[in-house]
Formats: sequence, C-alpha cells, structure tokens
Amino acid sequence: MQISYSTCETEMPEINQERISLWISQVVENFECEIGEINYYFCSDDYLLEMNREHLNHDYFTDIITFDYTVADIISGDLFISVDTVRDNAEEYQVDFLEELHRVIVHGVLHLLGIDDKCDEDQEIMTQKEDESLALLSKIH
Repeated sequence: MQISYSTCETEMPEINQERISLWISQVVENFECEIGEINYYFCSDDYLLEMNREHLNHDYFTDIITFDYTVADIISGDLFISVDTVRDNAEEYQVDFLEELHRVIVHGVLHLLGIDDKCDEDQEIMTQKEDESLALLSKIH
C-alpha cells in the first residue's frame, strides 16, 4: 500500500498525511478492497484547468480530477486537487477549508471505488458516502 502527497504550482496544504493515509486505508477496507498506489497532487487552479483541457477536453475549473488505474479490488489512481477551488468552495458552502479539502480527498477515492456522481441519484449516494467517510475521519486522532 502506498499513498503519496505532492504539489504542482502551489504549497502543500497543512494536512496530517499520516492521519489522512490511515483514514483512506480504512475507507478502502470498508469497501473490501485494498490500496495499490494512490497519489495526491495538490495544484493551482491554472494547473488543474490545463489538465482538464488537455486530458478531458473540459474548459472549466474543477476541484478534483481523478485518473483511475484500479484493477479488480486493488485501488490505484492519481488524484489532482485544486487547492484554490477547494478554498473557494469552502467559502461558498461556509465550511472550514480543511473540512472541504477532506471531502474532496475522499471524493476522489470514492470514484476509485466505483461511486459515480453524474446524475442526481448518483450525487446523492456520493454525498452519503462522503459524509460516512468524514464521520470515520473524526474518529481517527
């Protein structure tokens, strides 16, 4: 199992990487899967916008782009998170920056675990799984 944290054109957010890694491991275990390699890249808006254009042909800002390399029950992927958009969303939703960042961090993993959010029904399931996962994080010290 490997979970790594890097930056692209931004500073590393002040997260407890050991705690986050333990949390993500527990979330994946709850789905009866295991972690292969998950790489988090914290980026600027501009960096992620360029990736969105180049790889997905989308011309808009987003909080996360997930590249899924999962094979069977071995969860692997590259997750690119815009710290700028997460900060903007935290203000918009009137939540703490770290709370919103944690939601986005687990959102990407939930995508790797096969949970989608393209339609309203799927978004409802995604939000429920995010909330359950955030409750789990609150128990990890």
